[in-house]
Amino acid sequence: MNGENGLGRVDRRRSKRLIDFDIEGGTNQHWDDLARSLSAYSNSGKEVYLVANPQCPYPDAWLGGALQTGLFDYVWVQFYNNPSCEYSSGNIANLQDAWNQWTSNTAGKIFLGLLASTEAANNGFIPVSDLTSKVLPAIKGSAKYGGVMLWSKYYDDQIGYSSSIKGSV
Repeated sequence: MNGENGLGRVDRRRSKRLIDFDIEGGTNQHWDDLARSLSAYSNSGKEVYLVANPQCPYPDAWLGGALQTGLFDYVWVQFYNNPSCEYSSGNIANLQDAWNQWTSNTAGKIFLGLLASTEAANNGFIPVSDLTSKVLPAIKGSAKYGGVMLWSKYYDDQIGYSSSIKGSV
């Protein structure tokens, strides 16, 4: 992925292809058509995995229609920078409500998108102790739970958030 508002590159050297929809602006039109077209490659003997990175308010303003196709294998929902659906000061209600919407209405595995540091974005950081004692126990029981996605590697390298949560994920 080379920045926002684009699609990941297809790696032609591998038999499996991962195509990442990280659409955060522009239009919400025709992403469903693109998902259908790309997914059709799996029927021609090539494995294509569709991935999306929506914001946590459901449905996502840009990718809602595409996600409703049921074709996405992995959905990395960004549970940060959106106060209406993020964890806040010990309260998991907003996050859990949003999680339940995503897992009830979206195909594939859902990943909990988190900040790797308070510096990584404006709001929504979950301290390790709260993540492991409150948030993960509340969502890991879902059959669609796929794991955790962190933004960003740079900040994770600075504080080691992933190492701190690895045993709980």
